[in-house]
Amino acid sequence: MTQHPGKPVGLADPHDLDLFEFARSGRQAAGLVRVSQLPRMLNEVPAEAPERESAFTWQAEGATQPELQDDGTEGPQPYLRLAIHGSAWLECQRCLTPYLQAFNVDATYRIVNTEAEAEEFPLDEDEVDVIVGSAHFDLIDLIEEELLLNLPLVPKHEVCPEVHESLVSGAAGDEGEGDEAAQDEAETGGEPARPNPFAALEALKKGGSGGEKH
Repeated sequence: MTQHPGKPVGLADPHDLDLFEFARSGRQAAGLVRVSQLPRMLNEVPAEAPERESAFTWQAEGATQPELQDDGTEGPQPYLRLAIHGSAWLECQRCLTPYLQAFNVDATYRIVNTEAEAEEFPLDEDEVDVIVGSAHFDLIDLIEEELLLNLPLVPKHEVCPEVHESLVSGAAGDEGEGDEAAQDEAETGGEPARPNPFAALEALKKGGSGGEKH
């Protein structure tokens, strides 16, 4: 990719960015976004969190790379690289208490003009995503989308401070139910045990030998 080294700067409005110009000029930008500015991420923060407000730092870099175009000529293909770092409070699914989840995202996007172009891009390319650019691109929305995609499938502590009482009582309850069921089966006779086929064969042999004596 064609890169233009330089110090990242803030954007006048990251919600309204000319993404094509940003890539063509090889610009770099950096900023900070709070969870309160990301409504879908804020929905993931439990009400019991010590503080619902946390922040993410981000860096964006535009670049171009010579590629073969549909008309057979070579032209500059715009790209965007986006890095996001920070943390947010989530609810642990083991102990049901809040914990701080770290996020470290480093993504590269191929910028195309239309949704049709994006759909034509091969799906087996796992290192580069495809986004539809515009002259009024919402970079903050892309940042939120990446954070949502990087949410853990099962949010949890690495080591829980304690196990939630509902999980403990549930496990104990299951064990108790199993013991009671076994006891009931023993008292009522339960389902008759399967006959041992080898024992049945032995009985036939004994019966046969007894018949020969008569």
